[in-house]
Amino acid sequence: EVQLVESGGGLVQAGGSLRLSCAASGFTFDDYAIGWFRQAPGKGREGVSCLRLRDGAAFYADSLKGRFTMSSDSANNTVYLHMGTLKPEDTAVYYCAAVDESQYAFTWDDFTEYDYWGQGVQVTVSS
Repeated sequence: EVQLVESGGGLVQAGGSLRLSCAASGFTFDDYAIGWFRQAPGKGREGVSCLRLRDGAAFYADSLKGRFTMSSDSANNTVYLHMGTLKPEDTAVYYCAAVDESQYAFTWDDFTEYDYWGQGVQVTVSS
C-alpha cells in the first residue's frame, strides 16, 4: 500500500547540483515525516535530512547545512532534496524514507525509526 519512488540520481561533477525526488503514495501525506538517508560502500546509513510535512520543519546533518535543502509539493505527494556544491564524498546510494511522526516523538536521523523506504538512487560525484 505504502510506496516511495525515488528519482533524480546520476553522475555529476564536483561542484554541481542534483535534485532528488521522492513520490509517496498510500498514506496521509501530512501525517508523516520524510527523511533522506545515504549509504556509501563500507559505511553505515547516514541521516541527510528530514522534513516534517505537517509544519514544514526541516532538519539537516550539521555537515550538510547550507548545501542540501528539502522541499515538498503536497499536491503531488512529493518531496525533494536539492543537493548543491556536490563533493566526491557525497557519493552514495540515497534513500527516502517515511515515518508517521504524529503518534510519537522520533529521532529524525535514526534510520530505525522509519517504516517505509524507497528503492534508493545512486548519486556519483566525480572529481
